[in-house]
Amino acid sequence: MDHIVFEVGLAIALIALSGLISAKLRFSVIPFYILVGMAVGPHAMEIWHFDFRFIESAPFIDFMGRIGVLFLLFYLGLEFSVGRLIKSGRSIAVGGTIYILINFTLGLALGFVSGFPIAETLVIAGITTISSSAIVAKVLVDLKRTANPETEMILGIIMFEDVFLAVYISILSGLVLSDSSSIGGVVLSALIALGFMLAVILIGRKAVPLLNKVLNIRSNELFLLVIFSTLFLVAGFSETIHVAEAIGALLVGLVLAETDHAKRIEHLIVPFRDFFGAMFFFSFGLSIDPLSLGGTAVWIALAAVLVTLFGNFTAGMLAGRTASLSPKASANIGLTIVSRGEFSIIMANLGREGGLMEILQPFAAIYVLILAILGPVLTKQSKPVFMALNKVLKFKDPRIRKEKSTGTG
Repeated sequence: MDHIVFEVGLAIALIALSGLISAKLRFSVIPFYILVGMAVGPHAMEIWHFDFRFIESAPFIDFMGRIGVLFLLFYLGLEFSVGRLIKSGRSIAVGGTIYILINFTLGLALGFVSGFPIAETLVIAGITTISSSAIVAKVLVDLKRTANPETEMILGIIMFEDVFLAVYISILSGLVLSDSSSIGGVVLSALIALGFMLAVILIGRKAVPLLNKVLNIRSNELFLLVIFSTLFLVAGFSETIHVAEAIGALLVGLVLAETDHAKRIEHLIVPFRDFFGAMFFFSFGLSIDPLSLGGTAVWIALAAVLVTLFGNFTAGMLAGRTASLSPKASANIGLTIVSRGEFSIIMANLGREGGLMEILQPFAAIYVLILAILGPVLTKQSKPVFMALNKVLKFKDPRIRKEKSTGTG
């Protein structure tokens, strides 16, 4: 423990340096955080011949990264509202189903075409289906798109993915880690996840008058302690019932966004969001082994990236159409949620625990790294990307047809 403070200080300095470089280049900061983490990660000594491995501080940095995910999703929830989410419930369910079906089917097809056995194919489908809620949240906040009409669909798909994730991990764990899987256990896990989300949203909305009174605290110190305790307790409890802790944080943000204190919370939480969010992406980079990024895994990962880009854009356009969004807003959905991250790594680790083919780990690392870098870029450049595709595909606006059919406009 003698060098933990120095190691954390060095990590923060490297994060700050990469942030300054990205600002100078006017480029998304997320790829820089990830790449600098890779450059000084556990295997950096073998490349640079210097010991930058953060041996003592790695668990602490990883924990700060987990906190970063909580703050990113919590802040995103604050920028939204439960009311908007409830009003869009049907379109979100339809859009989320479309998104999962398209991406999961393409993931299965990729695995089979690449010649993988059934267990490995199921892991690959899981890796390619679930987007990174942390990266999506960071990009939406950085680009100030939280008030955009498509954001409620993006948030809804993220929550829908978590229900799918709860079910899928239950099934996959049973298949990979044991000889059989209990259907009853899988159904129960899904119902608990869905029930928890609905309960927090509905009860939280009813409790808004009470929350307004409880949060009427003059001291910022005590105010933050109450907010932080609520955030960590709900997020921690959600994890114990197999709902991602990040989704628990998002739910807390959605509830508190309805209170009279939302702006105050938002103002006080920003520094924590930025600091711990940066630590998450740095710690994510630390987890990637640059020496494993080669061989056959590269080609399969590149194929997976192309499949994911196609699947996400198609799903975004279809999901947006069901919600009567404009083609441009629909394209923003697909381009925003294309990033892959923490959940894909969880899937790959599950395959490793089950003794599946070793190629799954480098495949996931390359795939996640490319989309973690490409996702924020595509989101930022969504307008020129859409304009270029629109010249070829000539997207039609469903709102215009609706106006004509009702005789308005």
